[in-house]
Amino acid sequence: MHLVLAPLALLFDRLLGYPDALVQRLSHPVILMGKLLSALETRLNRGENRRMKGVVTLVVLALASMLVAGLITLVCRLLPFGLLLEALVASSLLAQKALGDAVRRVAGALRTSLPAGREAVSHIVGRDPDTLDAPGVARAAIESLAESTSDGVIAPLFWLLIGGLPGLALYKAVNTADSMIGHKTERYLAFGWAAARFDDLLNIIPARLTALLTAAAALLTRGADAEQAWSCALRDARKHDSPNAGWPEAAFAGALGFRLGGPRHYGSETIDLPTFGTGRAELGPDDIDRALRLYTQVLNVTFALVLVGVLIATRW
Repeated sequence: MHLVLAPLALLFDRLLGYPDALVQRLSHPVILMGKLLSALETRLNRGENRRMKGVVTLVVLALASMLVAGLITLVCRLLPFGLLLEALVASSLLAQKALGDAVRRVAGALRTSLPAGREAVSHIVGRDPDTLDAPGVARAAIESLAESTSDGVIAPLFWLLIGGLPGLALYKAVNTADSMIGHKTERYLAFGWAAARFDDLLNIIPARLTALLTAAAALLTRGADAEQAWSCALRDARKHDSPNAGWPEAAFAGALGFRLGGPRHYGSETIDLPTFGTGRAELGPDDIDRALRLYTQVLNVTFALVLVGVLIATRW
């Protein structure tokens, strides 16, 4: 049954997203995961054995998220039209519409002014926006779009197909933990070790799938190069310290003829990341629009493949 859930969740998220009014009234599942994680981190991230305490924190967060998801699944299966309700819940843990809208706002803001572009991009990246010039804002938006295509769309979809709503909840819990505590800082190096490593494990297949899907989508996108998308991913993805993060970014860079990556500033800290692709680095709002057109085709190809796969699987 959870196979049928996947195309429905994709469709609901693509059309509806997660309305801001719902966030204000009921919060959001990821926000609730973050609050639980924050409470656990405040209580446990101190003293000795921080790595083990981080493991315990991750297990508690993951089990709690999966338990709630399992209960929702059980209740929905008992209700008339419960599958549609379950698909709506699952759609809240995908990010197709929200990601596209957020990146589109950066393009519009950058056309207005550099300060407006910096403010808009600050909502989707963790780096210091005040250090970015106009091409830097455009690159940051496109890099975030590429990375989030993997960990905000393809990876959660993959785990939804594998494990239903509980599998999706597990992935989002781990990914949320990685984004909050999986940093190589003094505070989180030991405590966030488990979150960072488990997130790497869960993303190994989805990151590479994202690169493949990007190459396939490039065949349908005017001005994009499918061969360069895949060859750039094969060549440049391994440059990244992360076993996964370089794949979608390199695929987008190759497909669009861009050069992405490079040094990033996070407050007073500068991280010297590798570059992906050998094309233009001086990018602007029109280039963000090109990346969004490629992203749209990635979503189209993904939905078509999932729908066909589900139809074949359910016939068997």
